[in-house]
Amino acid sequence: MTESQKKLLNNLAQKYEVPSFYDDDPSQFLKRYKTKADIEIAGFIAAMLAFGNRKQFIPKIDYIFKTAEASENGIYSWIKNRCFKKDFAHGEKKFYRFYSFDDMQNLFEDISNIIEKNQTFGEFFKLKYEEANKNSALQKSRNSGSQPSNNFIQLSEIISQAFPNSRIVPKGKNSAKKRIHMYLRWMVRKDSSVDLGLWSWYPQSNLIIPLDVHVMQMAIKLKLIPPDSKPDRKTAEMLTELLKEAFPEDPARGDFALFGAGVDEKFLEDFF
Repeated sequence: MTESQKKLLNNLAQKYEVPSFYDDDPSQFLKRYKTKADIEIAGFIAAMLAFGNRKQFIPKIDYIFKTAEASENGIYSWIKNRCFKKDFAHGEKKFYRFYSFDDMQNLFEDISNIIEKNQTFGEFFKLKYEEANKNSALQKSRNSGSQPSNNFIQLSEIISQAFPNSRIVPKGKNSAKKRIHMYLRWMVRKDSSVDLGLWSWYPQSNLIIPLDVHVMQMAIKLKLIPPDSKPDRKTAEMLTELLKEAFPEDPARGDFALFGAGVDEKFLEDFF
């Protein structure tokens, strides 16, 4: 990456990582609740439905929370008490795009199973992450006869595997898992006017860029990745490593630079 590219990315990140970013973004739902338990679950549900047209998916997300609030004090208690079974529709009719009401029921059920045993969403994944990486490090040490390496199991993989019944949560070893990485950006990045930094136990240097279509298109236009790049895990990880040159300890900050510029018609018109 050239010095001019680094400077441009930093300038763009500074321009777009501002509170007004919330306005038309699914991250707006992070402000709906006050408690950590509610915010974690609200953020996850919002992230899982954040694809396609914003004017279509934001009302769908809002509908879920309004349904929960009509029954309980917040989304956490609504999920934990399994009120969704009576309050939310069942069936194969589509709720949003190719996901049905039954798909939503399965997502809620998986979340309920997680918090039933672990109190909060974050506590569950903290324990799973620490356990998985401890076991991985020990296994590598036994196999090699040397000290454990710096390799680690991505938290996105642990989250993906924790939802065996839900089609909505991205799966597959080659998937870019954009929606999970977006959620992790919200939860992990600290000192941000947008992201909350609730999960301080996970290093933000380990975050992967959410490979949104706008992010990918802008990365190609700025000649950061080849024009024939595919929207997969390999490209997400390659772009993340490159962004570490501009944001050494915080590569996911590049999401603001690339996404913000990618949807800013004035920037596109002036720069290109």
